[in-house]
Amino acid sequence: MESTNVTLLFDYLDKTSELLQQELELTYLDALAEAGDNLFEESILQEVTPQVEDKLINILNEVKQLEWTKEDIRKAFQLAGIKGMRGAVQSNHSMTPDAVSLYISYLVNKLVDKTNEPILLDLAVGSGNLLFTINNHGTKAFEAYGFEVDETLLKNAFSSANLQKHEISLYHQDSLQIVPPKADIVVSDLPIGYYPKDDVAENFELRALEGHSYIHHLMIEQAIRSLHPGGFAVLLIPYFLFESDQAEVLNKYVKQEAVILGLLQLPSSMFSNKQQQKSILLLQKKAENIQIPRQALLAELPAFSNAEAMQDMMGRINNWFKEQLGR
Repeated sequence: MESTNVTLLFDYLDKTSELLQQELELTYLDALAEAGDNLFEESILQEVTPQVEDKLINILNEVKQLEWTKEDIRKAFQLAGIKGMRGAVQSNHSMTPDAVSLYISYLVNKLVDKTNEPILLDLAVGSGNLLFTINNHGTKAFEAYGFEVDETLLKNAFSSANLQKHEISLYHQDSLQIVPPKADIVVSDLPIGYYPKDDVAENFELRALEGHSYIHHLMIEQAIRSLHPGGFAVLLIPYFLFESDQAEVLNKYVKQEAVILGLLQLPSSMFSNKQQQKSILLLQKKAENIQIPRQALLAELPAFSNAEAMQDMMGRINNWFKEQLGR
């Protein structure tokens, strides 16, 4: 853990979550959101026995007068969230790794328009770690929106956002079933697999002709649809995206609607097997007068722990942004 404040806040969240988990028969993740709400309100909001309430008050009193940075809060929630997700059975209960979130925030800062308050949209916000990282490290303020179908994850995002004092609009909705607000930048750690709602998929060009559609294909289409002309998408995609049985249709659609700016393969050392590997896809929605790069940014990123190799790669990527996009 990186600082005393992060450690103290994690300890508060962890101890409170474990007490509430046992007392109210909740999952750890559900209890974590409650623990965050208690700290925000500086009181015990749940109906518990007097003995448990005394314990919760004592734990709360140890930390409620402390002051944290937004990053302290985000990191403490992330640590507690990872602990809770280890025991979860849902495949969607996972978190974008910190190094990846920080790297995506760097790319967003390279792409963002510096002249106004950009609108930032996450179509699968989860517990909010990626969106909060971008907000906390942004070169300017965003008007941000997040959609999430999983109520437990969204409660954690809401609780963490309150403590970080982020003015973010969060919605408990399937982002494929609505028309999201138009955005300047769409970011998302895409869910992977089949989408069960064939009636919803019918509204998308990238639907499967037979059987269930790939949710990651539909989300890419929704991301492009949601952008203003000339807007950017920074998406965490499966490594095998352009090798699947529907890759040809996907490739045709993306090239028709957007410009592929880059594809950055994350270090293989981050993943236990090739099927779990991911890459970062950079897109720009087509528009008049956009600057189309002569050459896309294609790279295999070194291990984030290899400082020298990473510094060299950052230099090359910075040069690409300057030479190809004038940024």
